[in-house]
Amino acid sequence: MGHILTPAERASIQIALAEAFVDSAVDYASIAERIQGYDPKVVEDILYSEVAPVCFTNLEAPVPPVWSGFQDEWLLEEIAKELKARENSWLRRSFDRLKITWLRFSYGYIWKELLKFHHA
Repeated sequence: MGHILTPAERASIQIALAEAFVDSAVDYASIAERIQGYDPKVVEDILYSEVAPVCFTNLEAPVPPVWSGFQDEWLLEEIAKELKARENSWLRRSFDRLKITWLRFSYGYIWKELLKFHHA
């Protein structure tokens, strides 16, 4: 349960969680199924500190983009860029800490929805 995620596992969790940020109806049951078996604490962390910072603008956009899903490649690259920027800059880390706190608050419902389908 508490094993370190491989890059492939982490990527598949990120891709699954990004589905929560599409404009169309979100299939929480399907996302929950794809993150099943991973440590919920770790998954929640990935949701708010890695996926949400990259994806939330999709929900905030007044005019939704034409495509409703995130292209996996794009998503993973954007997340990698975010994490690198955070790693390289103290200021960015401080700013992102605030942003992540805000994202946890604003998008707390996503995790609550996912937990409804979580079988311990």
